[in-house]
Amino acid sequence: MTSAPIPSDAERTDGELLPGRRGYRLAAEWEPHAATWLAWPHNRDTWPGSFDAMPGVWTELVELLAAHEPVHILAGTPQVMDDAQARIGHVRNVSLHDVPTNDAWIRDYGPMFLVAPNAAPATLVDWEYNAWGQKYPPFDLDNAVPATIATRLGQPSCRPGVVLEGGAIDADGQGTVLANDVCLVGPRRNAALDRADFEQLLHDYAGVQHVVWLAGPPGAEPGIAGDDTDGHIDQLARFVAPGHVVVASEDDRADDNFALLGAVERQLRGATDAAGNKFDVTRLPMPRPVLHRGARLPASYANFYVANGVVVVPQFHDPADDPARETLAALFPGREIYPLDSRQLVRGLGGVHCVTLSQPASPPDRPVAETPR
Repeated sequence: MTSAPIPSDAERTDGELLPGRRGYRLAAEWEPHAATWLAWPHNRDTWPGSFDAMPGVWTELVELLAAHEPVHILAGTPQVMDDAQARIGHVRNVSLHDVPTNDAWIRDYGPMFLVAPNAAPATLVDWEYNAWGQKYPPFDLDNAVPATIATRLGQPSCRPGVVLEGGAIDADGQGTVLANDVCLVGPRRNAALDRADFEQLLHDYAGVQHVVWLAGPPGAEPGIAGDDTDGHIDQLARFVAPGHVVVASEDDRADDNFALLGAVERQLRGATDAAGNKFDVTRLPMPRPVLHRGARLPASYANFYVANGVVVVPQFHDPADDPARETLAALFPGREIYPLDSRQLVRGLGGVHCVTLSQPASPPDRPVAETPR
């Protein structure tokens, strides 16, 4: 297999040069990381009335993750940089970057890092981002982040020219992804595409061999109650190992999530991975409704984050907190299970998985140009 660099879009004339066709692949989150990327919170409109708690949440998260792997933080503008330095400047293994953002949801607008085949050079995919169907403008700074990170890493990047948010898919590292078509080929993102079109894009750019499409029953909302992403998969179901998924489960028939989550679980139990094997399916409980100012928030234990040596699990001061941690501890033996109080974080309509982005270890790991402190 050739190890020539991936060309720019302007240079690309042969489909065989696309990374997915050259052996590059989308990693599973539990594979070794080179780093975790975050963006320092600064948009008060995202957490109305609750923003002041957010820097403390990020500080706790950075201190935790930096004990296990390098952490890179986008902290553009002097005010944001000063706040980040004041709070986590003492933490070792952390790099701050003068890269401006509109918001902190780097999972959705950050680059898709690929694992390189053999000793091939690292590369990434720069998908488009439009703030979940242009719901929260402006998003121009966020959409520019992948290209900036590619430059900082010295890595080439590919631009498919279509919208894909990181929380909209979940990968097993062996060619299978979970997805919800409403947030990939629905009217708010890529209206001109269908499932087959997106499967081809994921194959060409990320080495995906098989997509398991999950959806609720007709007429049901595409995502859990309070979710403004149109059904991101990282609130519904996640891989925990090849061939093994966890699914958010609701047993209360009167709950707004009952029909959707029941349908997703049934689909998973009838689905197979890229190798044709049926999934092992483990149920994760759902917390009781979490409300803020009378509105239900998208609280889900499926929005956990796996880093080197640790799994960060959302907690909601709920009776289901302990069972959720215990379930994930059994599925990730040898990793610390860290409970993150997410009652304030979820008021921004996202969770810990939404604000983190893993960079898989893929040789050769190249140093990132750091912003001097």
